[in-house]
Amino acid sequence: MATYTPRALLPTHEPGPWSAPVPITYTQRDVLLYAVGIGIPDLRFIFEQHPQFAVFPTFAIRWGGAGLQLDPQALPPSPGPLTIDAERRLEQLAPLPLDGTVQARSRLLAVHPRGKGNAFVEIETEVQDAHGQPCVRLTTGLFRRGVAALGDIAPFEGAGISRSAKVVLPERAPDLELQAPIAANQAQLYRLSGDYNPLHIDPAAAQFGGFPAPILHGLCTYGHCGQLLLGALCGGDAARFGTLGLRFSSPVFPGETLRLLVWHQGPGQVVFEGRVADRVVVSNASFSHR
Repeated sequence: MATYTPRALLPTHEPGPWSAPVPITYTQRDVLLYAVGIGIPDLRFIFEQHPQFAVFPTFAIRWGGAGLQLDPQALPPSPGPLTIDAERRLEQLAPLPLDGTVQARSRLLAVHPRGKGNAFVEIETEVQDAHGQPCVRLTTGLFRRGVAALGDIAPFEGAGISRSAKVVLPERAPDLELQAPIAANQAQLYRLSGDYNPLHIDPAAAQFGGFPAPILHGLCTYGHCGQLLLGALCGGDAARFGTLGLRFSSPVFPGETLRLLVWHQGPGQVVFEGRVADRVVVSNASFSHR
């Protein structure tokens, strides 16, 4: 049985110390591959000679947790608990450079029990450009699921202040409905951005994980939500992207159609829910824009 002692890492409940910054280098090709990997049709993000060519704002979502090393004595890693991507939040402070090297640093925010034998871990990451200007702030929520056969998580006292807040949807018809068909080869394209988990391409690995077929990467679903909302609410202008936060409720499969039900909550603010048919795949979701 795994024993968690997060108070050893967060004794005052304040965020832990920042990690040393780590350099992350990316090229124009990486930017283009990512945009194609999340199915963007807008030439501003997939054609490098477009006069308004830009990095799609969610490009940085993959860097959540960069540089952070958690004490294995306080938070034992797998194969005891299994780590699942549960929630993501990205705030764009300034547009990312078209290519080059940025610096990322991370810190532990909170660790709390969530259900019997499970834990929810929250990490904050800040990305700065070559001049030290913050460009992106990320919050990564990881659900660490205990598995009895491998080592469940013993009951423990949480630590830190959670930033996971419940989003309440209005009791009225949505103000906007958006949809995007997910290409049959979308997971095959997205994995070229660096996530080579066989769960997303190998039928045998998917079945071992309890799925009937390979599933779409959660961060690919995140990118689809971002492009639908930016296109509908901001005319596709990357500079107007503010904050996108959501919870992954259920997997999306390549070949399905993702629908977003969107409610306005005031100037520059919406809440939304993502569905495939009648299945909720994205919940606790909000988007802000300039």
